[in-house]
Amino acid sequence: MKTPQFIQIHTMQLEAVRQELLHGLSANPQPGGASTSPKFLYDALGSCLFEAITQLPEYYPTRTEAAIFQAHGAAMAQRVPAGATLIDLGAGNCNKAASLFERFAPRRYVAVDISVEFLRTALAGLQCQYPALDMVGVGLDFSHTLELPPEVGAPDAAPRLLFYPGSSIGNFTPTEALRFLRQAHQACGPLHGSGLLIGVDLVKDSAELQAAYDDALGVTAAFNRNLLSHINRLVGSDLRLADWGHEALYNTALSRVEMHLAAQRDLTVQWPGGQRAFVQGERIHTENSYKWTIDGFSQLLVDAGFAQPVAWTDAATPENGRFAVLWASA
Repeated sequence: MKTPQFIQIHTMQLEAVRQELLHGLSANPQPGGASTSPKFLYDALGSCLFEAITQLPEYYPTRTEAAIFQAHGAAMAQRVPAGATLIDLGAGNCNKAASLFERFAPRRYVAVDISVEFLRTALAGLQCQYPALDMVGVGLDFSHTLELPPEVGAPDAAPRLLFYPGSSIGNFTPTEALRFLRQAHQACGPLHGSGLLIGVDLVKDSAELQAAYDDALGVTAAFNRNLLSHINRLVGSDLRLADWGHEALYNTALSRVEMHLAAQRDLTVQWPGGQRAFVQGERIHTENSYKWTIDGFSQLLVDAGFAQPVAWTDAATPENGRFAVLWASA
């Protein structure tokens, strides 16, 4: 059995992380208020909590996307390059990509994730299931820049199949999404057949969207509030979980679900060298999840340099779909 290679690019630069977090926490209430990057939701416990979220009845994206792959996987396999290097962006537990191995028959699997230890464990287990497949793990924070190390390329220069499922692209603003997709286009490399297979959550009824991010069991609330413990470890702050409540809302004007943590009372958060007062109801903005139309996202892909994409949805007519998977050739 092969042993997965692991390339550690993302290392926790504690002072840089501290400054990034404190800059967001210290922001004035107007215009934007306090905020953090959604990447800080994914410490080891946060990654496990998100896996639990995907099993919830309210959280439709994971099972809807899986149904699309099940129904249209054969058609996708005719589009994507055979014998490719499958580059799984935000791999998590690697299950989504692994479910496509038989149909796509990749020559090499490259799992990329910011949650390094979680990824190491997942990749080691996956290698046991597929002992002959060449596997590489890359510990990388691509929230700002997607720069893949040269080692991810297959030895025989196979085309690259970038895989970005789960509508994680929704964490980016439209401007940030375009920048990321341009980087993804460049990361596809020059070989014929390379491209991007991406999952995108579509605009739909606001009640369904809001329920997906505020489930009855409170798992998403735990996922969001776990961020506070992660911040405390990183910056030495004294955020108390009991002081903050989870809020999720659909911003119709911006076509996005927003997650916030709202102060349950007037309080002051302290950290070494500083502090920030919050009044009751004041919020920390922790995540956005933008929703798209197929036409709107297709145009974004074209603007990023890809060919006109092919889209598959969970509905007989694409315009009625709840979720879409798009293949865009580079």
